[in-house]
Amino acid sequence: MTYVALLTISSLLCGLAPSLPLLIIFRIMQGAGGGGLQPSEQAILADTFSPAQRGMAFAIYGMAVVAAPALGPTIGGWITDNYSWRWIFFINVPIGALSLILTSRLISDPPYLRRKRSAGIKIDYVGFGLLALGLGFLQVVLDKGQREDWFETRYITVFSIVCVLCLVGVVFWELRQKDPIVDFSLFKDRTFRMASFMLFVVGFALYGTTVLLPQFAQTLMGYTAELAGQMLTPGGFCIMVLMPVVGFLVSRYDARWLIAFGFFVVAMSLFYMTHFTLEMDFKTLMLARIFQACGLAFLFVPINTAAYAYLPREKNNAASGLINLARNIGGSVGISFVTTILARRAQFHQATLVSHLAPHNPDYLAYLQGIAGTVATRGSNAVDASQRALGVLYGNVVRQAGMLSYIDNFWVLAIACLVMVPLVFLMKKPPKGAAAAAH
Repeated sequence: MTYVALLTISSLLCGLAPSLPLLIIFRIMQGAGGGGLQPSEQAILADTFSPAQRGMAFAIYGMAVVAAPALGPTIGGWITDNYSWRWIFFINVPIGALSLILTSRLISDPPYLRRKRSAGIKIDYVGFGLLALGLGFLQVVLDKGQREDWFETRYITVFSIVCVLCLVGVVFWELRQKDPIVDFSLFKDRTFRMASFMLFVVGFALYGTTVLLPQFAQTLMGYTAELAGQMLTPGGFCIMVLMPVVGFLVSRYDARWLIAFGFFVVAMSLFYMTHFTLEMDFKTLMLARIFQACGLAFLFVPINTAAYAYLPREKNNAASGLINLARNIGGSVGISFVTTILARRAQFHQATLVSHLAPHNPDYLAYLQGIAGTVATRGSNAVDASQRALGVLYGNVVRQAGMLSYIDNFWVLAIACLVMVPLVFLMKKPPKGAAAAAH
């Protein structure tokens, strides 16, 4: 309830923010509230349902989680185009208030947590401080790195060093604590370790493409924010429809095969995106996202279910926090990675394309003369027509270089997902009783 209250209040403050610095501060508060919700929700599900029921429980929960990002881009784009961006934050307020009421009436702590609370909960302030500083500096480095040319900027270098020292320090500190705020001992379990790594890759690919596709549609295809959102929305609904199916399958079949299938489909969808062109239509973009969504639906539920398979119930809270942290860090790294590759490969491809635009190239001369002739027929003199033709040609070069840089990104993401397919089988086979109990 504390996280919901913080998210609701900070959303209201974001909508009322009179300046950019205050908006950033309130967004940090909003992130703190939202960041604590998903681990808490998953821990509640893991505590409430038996291993045989967790697959379907996570599936139903996943439908609710996916609904927001499925509707968000379209609704957010429509609000931005027709009203004010402030209403994107204001609409969270009544929803947050309703959530507080329902949570207070329907949710209660499990017995082991009540016993632990009655015995007194000790907070590891040193571990919390090191973790907060490390992740905070990491986020700044990932967000600002490309814009500031990475380690060519002094403060990025300093922040990176502090980030590494804090994160290494928190590992050594927490391993020596009786009640650590981050229980790294969970990584001794091979299945949990692999599940966390797979969620990192899922976040890397999902958030990376979620940034790339709308940006591609708006910058190169000329789509509005609302239309770009409409392109993403059907993929979210596809995941919602498939979630119950996957929940049914994960309780009856080896989750590793479902995860491998999911990574394979996502990889194939990204390979399909490497064939994008500047002449493609809205339907092709939308179908590519739906193709990817079909694979993603086979990842969230089986990975989360497998992560808890061999852990004691009293470790559910710690496990939920770690696997969600892995996915969120993967998302941050993915966004930073794709934006860096996008900028640098665009420069590379532009330099390569320009090297072919030489006066001795007959194709170049013919193309330039054709554009100049078209411009001249509209009333321009020869000098203006020539200058405008060069401008048109440069614009085409920039667009083609941008298109090639997007394709490079899709290649990298596709290979990353394809590599995960054989690694899935490093996880332990699910307990035999899980599927049997479901029947």
